[in-house]
Amino acid sequence: MRNTDQILTLEDYTLHLHPDDQVAIVKHDLSPGMELTLSDGGGLVVREHIPAGHKMALCDIPSGKGVSRYGYFIGIATAFIPAGNWVHTHNLAFGGAPGHDAGSGEYAVGVVDPIQPIPSGKSFLGFKRPDGRAGTRNHIAIISTVSCSAHVASQIARAFPPERLAAYENVDGVIPIVHHSGCSIPPGGLSLTYLKRVLYNLAHHPNIGAAVYVGLGCEVNQVSDCQPVDLSSGAYQVTPYGLVVQDQGGFRKTVEAGIGVVEALLLRVNAIRRTPQPLSELVVALQCGGSDGWSGITANPLIGRVVDALVLEGSTAALAETPEVFGAEHLLTRRVTSPEVAARLISRFKWWSEEARQRGFSLDNNPTPGNKKGGLTTIYEKSLGAVAKAGSTPLNGVYEYGEAIDRRGLVFMDTPGNDPISITGLLAGGCSLILFSTGLGSVFGSAITPCIKIASHSDLYGRMPDDMDFNAGQILEGASWEDASQKLIELVVSVASGQRTKSETHGLSEHEFVPWQPDAFL
Repeated sequence: MRNTDQILTLEDYTLHLHPDDQVAIVKHDLSPGMELTLSDGGGLVVREHIPAGHKMALCDIPSGKGVSRYGYFIGIATAFIPAGNWVHTHNLAFGGAPGHDAGSGEYAVGVVDPIQPIPSGKSFLGFKRPDGRAGTRNHIAIISTVSCSAHVASQIARAFPPERLAAYENVDGVIPIVHHSGCSIPPGGLSLTYLKRVLYNLAHHPNIGAAVYVGLGCEVNQVSDCQPVDLSSGAYQVTPYGLVVQDQGGFRKTVEAGIGVVEALLLRVNAIRRTPQPLSELVVALQCGGSDGWSGITANPLIGRVVDALVLEGSTAALAETPEVFGAEHLLTRRVTSPEVAARLISRFKWWSEEARQRGFSLDNNPTPGNKKGGLTTIYEKSLGAVAKAGSTPLNGVYEYGEAIDRRGLVFMDTPGNDPISITGLLAGGCSLILFSTGLGSVFGSAITPCIKIASHSDLYGRMPDDMDFNAGQILEGASWEDASQKLIELVVSVASGQRTKSETHGLSEHEFVPWQPDAFL
C-alpha cells in the first residue's frame, strides 16, 4: 500500500476556481501517472505532463463542448479531452460570443448607482497644480512634435543629468518625450488626431511642471498646433514653449536654445514642493503585460481590490486595452452608471470587431506566444483575468484614446493591448501612477509616471528582483488577500509620495512613449 503521508491531493497541486469549471489550474508541474486524491475520496490520474499555470481537465470533456474558467466560458473543446489531460491550444479554441445576450446579438446592460466615496483622510505627498490636480512627480518635459526633432529633444534633456539637477531638489527630472511619427500621415486621419491629442494633453499632465515643444518646421504636426491654451496662472507652469529647428538655425543652435529655456524654467518648477494631497487626487492606470496563467488569479484580482479601496477614497482608476477585454466586456456593461456609458463602451467593441473584419485578423490573435507558454489559451480566458484589475465598482465613464479623464471612480479608455501604446494613451488621459501586473516578466518603464510592477508568482519575483516592485504570488503561499491588499496600497502611497519604483532606478525611459498610429503612412 502507498504511504498515506505521501498522498497527493487535488488541492495540493491545483486550484479549482469555480464549481462550474471543468478545469483546474496546476500549481506545480504534473507528470503522467501521478494520482491525485479528490475531496470525495476518489482519484484522478494525470495522463500527460502539464506545466504549472496551465489547465487540467477534471472530467471528460466532449468535443464541441464549451469549457469554463472562473465560471465563465473561455472556449470550445476541439477534441475529446479525457479527465487528467492537459487543456490548451491543441484541444481548446476560440468561439462563441459570451459578451452577448444569447441569440440577440446585443450586449446585456445593467445600470447601477454610482458609488459614494467615503474618504478616510489618508493622503500622499504630491505636487499641487493650478487646476487642482496633484502630480506624483515634477518633471520638465522636452516634447518632440515629429520624429525629425526627436534627437534634438533628447540632447536638450540629456544636458540635465541628475548631478546638474542636484541643486533643484523638487525637480524629478528633465525628460525627453520622443516618438516616430508627426509627418507623412493623413491630415484628417486618426493617427494625427491621436498624436495631437496626446502631445497636447501630456504638456498639461499633473506630473509635468513645464513643457517645451521641439519641431522641425515643415512637418504635418506643427508646434503651433500643440500650444493653444494659456496655463500661466501657476507660478511654475506656463504656456508650453516652442522651438522650431529650421527657424533656430539648425541642430546645434536649437539644442543650445532649448538648454537656455530649461535653465530659465528650473527655478519656477523647483518652487513647487510636495504637500499632503488627498488620495482622491490619484489617477491610476491599470495595465497587464506578459500575462500568464496566474495573472488572473493573483496579481489582477489583487489590483482589483486596491482599485475598489481607492475608488472608495474618491480616486480614479482607468482600465484600458480594449482587445484584451474582448469576451469579458459583459462584466463591464452590466455595471455602468448610465445607458450612455454603456453605449460608448459597446461602440468601441463594435469598432474593434469591424476593424478586425476589414483587416482580416481575429481578436483571438491577441494572446502572444509568451501568454500561451504561460498557460493562457484564448482571448476569452486572457480577458476574464485582465478585467479582474477593474475590481467591482461601477463604471463611470468611457474615453477615446488619449482623451483627458475628467470623471472619478472606475473609467475605461479605448486603447490597443500593446503596453507602450496603451499606457501612452492613459498618460495623456492624466494618469499619475501605473499599476502593472506581469506573469512572464516585463521591464516597462515610463519617464512621465512611476510604474509599479506586480509579479503574479514568487518564481518571477525571485528571478527578476531588480524589476518587480511587489509579489502577488504570496497569496498562493498563504498570505491573506486583506494583508496583501493593504501592503500594495501602502506601496502606492509611498511611490506617489516620491519613493522610486524599480523601473525608475534604471533611468527614465524615453523609448516606451508610443502614440497609437492606426493609419498607413503616406
